[in-house]
Amino acid sequence: MKRMWKALCAIAMVGLMSMSAQAEEKTITMGTLSWEDLTPITGITKKALENSGYTVKVVEFSEWGIAYAALTKGDIQVLASQTDYAAYDYWNKNKNRLEKLSPVSFGLYQGIAVPKYVNIDSIDQLNDNADKFSNKIIGIEPGSGLMSDATNAVSSYGLKLKLLEGSTAAMTAALKSAVDRKEWVAVTVWEPSWMAEKYDLKFLKDPKGVFPPAQGYYWVGHKGFSEAFPHAREVMAGVYVPLADITRINTEVKDGKTMDEAVKGWTDSHAELMKRWANIKN
Repeated sequence: MKRMWKALCAIAMVGLMSMSAQAEEKTITMGTLSWEDLTPITGITKKALENSGYTVKVVEFSEWGIAYAALTKGDIQVLASQTDYAAYDYWNKNKNRLEKLSPVSFGLYQGIAVPKYVNIDSIDQLNDNADKFSNKIIGIEPGSGLMSDATNAVSSYGLKLKLLEGSTAAMTAALKSAVDRKEWVAVTVWEPSWMAEKYDLKFLKDPKGVFPPAQGYYWVGHKGFSEAFPHAREVMAGVYVPLADITRINTEVKDGKTMDEAVKGWTDSHAELMKRWANIKN
């Protein structure tokens, strides 16, 4: 009888130790891309998780393909992403090894834009004015959803203008230079964005509907994340960042703050909300 009691106690101790080990897992590796929409979302969610007792490591990627490959392999555990349009191909290819966790923002729109002083209003007017645009559309990073859609637009509309790959920084510099000189320029851009506000841009109409409608952002996890991190999943499900706030954060960065300072300003001014997110119970 004593031997049976000892055996039962040993089994119980093993069970308790196993539960304890699971409860002690508090480290999460989060992926992001260095884009003005994803960086604030990542920073705010990171802070919410840290307030709830997690240690969060952030790994930055240059484009969707690399980020999704890392998420699928488990090198990172979560990633904020659009899944319906901008990153649909990457999500669809890997979704059997991933899980959609929760929405975190909504409203992204992407397209081809020009300064408001440019007197055309539609993508199908670009060819007739190609020389005024120096026969080019200034793009951003290759591999982005926006560049994929812009490439489709060039094909669908039979545009003679060359879509130039580059970086967001290079596109912004070219845009500023053109606006300062009141020159015609066409760029790939998104809204809400500090650029659209600062440079008084207008999106060209898209009568063929090549560019997708407003998109949502989701936290996407490596398969099994919800089971392994049920409380973290609940904390993340509580986090929601309006796109207007994301724009405001990036405007502050443009005006001289670091991203960390701008995100901290947001979290400090939303202290009660951050506290509620941190105290969510699973």
